[in-house]
Amino acid sequence: MSVVAVRFNEVGRLYHFNSAGFHDLQVGEFVIVETVRGRMLGEVMARVPPEKATTEGLKPILRRATARDLLMQQTWQAKEDEALAVCREKAREIEEFANAKFLKATYNFDGSALTFLYTIEPPGEEQAGLKKLRKALHKSFRAAIKLRQIGPRDAAKLLGGFGACSADRCCSSFLADFFPVSIRMAKIQSVSLNPSEITGMCGRLRCCLAYENDLYTECARGMPKPKKWVQTPQGEGRVVDRNPLKGTVTVQIGEHRQEFPVDEIQPLTDHPDRDTAES
Repeated sequence: MSVVAVRFNEVGRLYHFNSAGFHDLQVGEFVIVETVRGRMLGEVMARVPPEKATTEGLKPILRRATARDLLMQQTWQAKEDEALAVCREKAREIEEFANAKFLKATYNFDGSALTFLYTIEPPGEEQAGLKKLRKALHKSFRAAIKLRQIGPRDAAKLLGGFGACSADRCCSSFLADFFPVSIRMAKIQSVSLNPSEITGMCGRLRCCLAYENDLYTECARGMPKPKKWVQTPQGEGRVVDRNPLKGTVTVQIGEHRQEFPVDEIQPLTDHPDRDTAES
């Protein structure tokens, strides 16, 4: 089976499609495909090797996009801000959407489907008002209306802006998909656990904590953890910090702290204070 990866947004996920019958399809070409959101126009980003392709249940590419398709998409995209303004106005009239934020309106390439993306806290609060809002929107638009709730990370991706590093946010500039990020990653890298230091605009752990996690994990393998008691050339002490990339640990010996290479220290498994240190 011939498979290609298609993207629908500039910084969006890649979706696999069956390209049988289009063996000469080139990266950079635009195609029309059938999705759960209706017929969409997307760009071919890569040909997928058979061993990496997901072949089960793949939808086929319907046809190559024409110049007329591309022009239609630009025409409908130009109307999205106006559609979003109308949706926000209608939602303000419905009590259940009092805490909702509508972030984006998206037409498919031929204007037959219109999707509104929103966030709301707490989730599910708007369920009773969905029917009323759809009915109001159907009166304003000649398109199939879809209301799709998104999470805080997807919302931050849409809003864009700058991260703590002063560069464009990763999610808005190059991250096509999100991946799990845990507090353990921050601990391994000795990053401050102050919420303002490790959370992004979305209120979730920063995606960049995962970038070097594998390297830190590998370098930290075999190193004593903080609060462990060790024997050093200067005497017994307790580990207070470690630097996996340098291969060193900082040890508290009495009232002083000193940094030692890992190969110069030994763990003290029978230290009388080990239970306190490990708690």
